[in-house]
Amino acid sequence: MRRILPLPGLSAALLAIWLLLARSTSAGQIVLGLVVALLVPALVSNVWPKATRARHPFTILRYTLLVCGDVLHSNFVVAWGVLRWRWHKPAYRFVVIPLDLRDPVGLAVLSMVTSIVPGTVWSELAVDRSAMLLHVWDAPDEADFVGRFKSRYEAPLREIFE
Repeated sequence: MRRILPLPGLSAALLAIWLLLARSTSAGQIVLGLVVALLVPALVSNVWPKATRARHPFTILRYTLLVCGDVLHSNFVVAWGVLRWRWHKPAYRFVVIPLDLRDPVGLAVLSMVTSIVPGTVWSELAVDRSAMLLHVWDAPDEADFVGRFKSRYEAPLREIFE
């Protein structure tokens, strides 16, 4: 059974998404959806990450609220920085952040979080996953930024995923 459906959850999700996007449950759309739902998981099953178990639900909730608050706060900070660009140029720079987090799903979450928080862009991950390169909108003190980033974003993910 695992040969036909190596990732049953992905197959079901693909079929459902296919039918929702097609906005039709005709026989042709169902057949096309089944082809996609069977073919794609068979092609990606070798590179699909192994199951990761997230622990500490209260840490997940706290982390989600922290990220939401930081997104709102960063929107105002970046907007204010754009408005006063002529008088005060931000200290934008690339910052290398050493990583202790090694879980691939945790790193994926970290990349998404850094990409949605205005003012930071994930630029590169070292091949050995020991460091990441971020472009930061305003970081006058690089060491302070690295310490704050690791304590606010990386440490909770290590608690959740490792």
